[in-house]
This record gives sequence, structure tokens and C-alpha cells, in this order.
Amino acid sequence: MTLNRLWAYANPKKFIETTDRVLPAVSMLAMLCLVVGLVWGFFFTPDDYRQGSTVKIIYIHVPSALMAINAWLMMLVTSLIWIVRRHHVSALAARAAAPVGMVMTVIALLTGAIWGQPMWGTWWAWDPRLTSFLILFIFYLGYIALWEAIENDDTAADLTSILCLVGSVFALLSRYAVNFWNQGLHQGASLSLDKEENVADVFYYPLLVAIAGFVLLFVALVLLRTRTEIRARRMRALLARERMG
Repeated sequence: MTLNRLWAYANPKKFIETTDRVLPAVSMLAMLCLVVGLVWGFFFTPDDYRQGSTVKIIYIHVPSALMAINAWLMMLVTSLIWIVRRHHVSALAARAAAPVGMVMTVIALLTGAIWGQPMWGTWWAWDPRLTSFLILFIFYLGYIALWEAIENDDTAADLTSILCLVGSVFALLSRYAVNFWNQGLHQGASLSLDKEENVADVFYYPLLVAIAGFVLLFVALVLLRTRTEIRARRMRALLARERMG
């Protein structure tokens, strides 16, 4: 019964009606969490005894890196739904998430370089996690380009879903690269179930709020872009019908 209710949102009209109610609340929560998390983190936490004020990049770098990976995993789930159930909203949601995930990847790469330069003495190193993130960025570019290159939406959804399956390997590598390989400059996870690996509480709590803000921002942007994709698809269908008529 619950699953049937979930599938109901694959109906474009139902999706638009629901997001009309949900989107304003999600957007406001995203803004609130981002403002609180970033202001708290940047202005009300001390400098680190080793990294100085550079450590405060964590409030942008870690949330953006998490969302870069999880955006691709969200695209993987929606692509699988498209392959199995042929629900157009799921394919359009994957398409909508790709540019958002790509921007998150760029933010993670840039803030990582800014953070890494004073810590490592270099802007870039062919570290396992950095390299897998760069490859993930290239997959985002390829995914978006493939959608734009194919006129038929269903064919584009099929091919991009396959690309998403392949790219998911690198999304997982990006998340667990430090665990797979001991070499590399990148530190371990800032957030962990192991209390000893977490950052200090003074940084930890504002970081959680910032992450919540990035998650809600991602949700809001994907909902907004999916609505736009649904309307664009309807417009293309109407134009095609007019040309045939």
C-alpha cells in the first residue's frame, strides 16, 4: 500500500501539485540551516591549533563533497527506477540533479585545493580521493552532454541511465578511497561513527547544521529543476504534436 502511494508521485501532475506545497518549506529550511551553520562555523568557532582559520573551509568543503557523491547516488536510484518502471518523472529527476551535483563537485574540488595548499604545500596532488572526484566531475559533464545531444527523451534517459550505473563506481570510490588505499595526502573522514575520528565538538555541531543546509538546498533545487523539466517535456510534446498536425 505504501509503495503504491509512493509510485503515485511518478505522475507528473501529482508531483507538481505536491511540490507546490513542499518546495517553499524546504527552501526556507535550507536557507535557515545554511545561514545558521555557516555563520556559526565561520564566526563563532575558534581557529584550529594546527590549521588555524583554514579549518573553517570544512563548513563548505565537507557538505559539498558529501552532496557531490550523494547526488550521483540519487541519480543512480532514479535511473534504476526509470529502467525498471519507465516512470518519466524519475528520469527527469536524475536529469535535474546532474547540474546541481556537478556544481557541488566543483565547489568541493576548489575548496579542497584552497584548504590543501597551506596544509600540503600544493594546490593539487594525484591523491586517490582527489583523482576519483575529478573523474566524477568528468562523468557529470558527460551525463549532462549526453542528455543534450539526444533529441528523443526516452532514448536519452536509457543511455544516461547506463552511464549513471558506470559512474556510480567512481562515486563510491570518491567516498571510500581513503579506506581502500593507505597512500595519499587526504585526511580521513571528518564525520564518522567512530568518535575518535570525528572533528572536535566545537566544529562538529555547526558542521552538522551546515550539512543539513546543503542537503535541503539540494532537495529544493532538484524539486525546482524537476518541475522545470516536466514542463519543458510537455512543451516539446505539444510542439511536436503541432508540427505533425
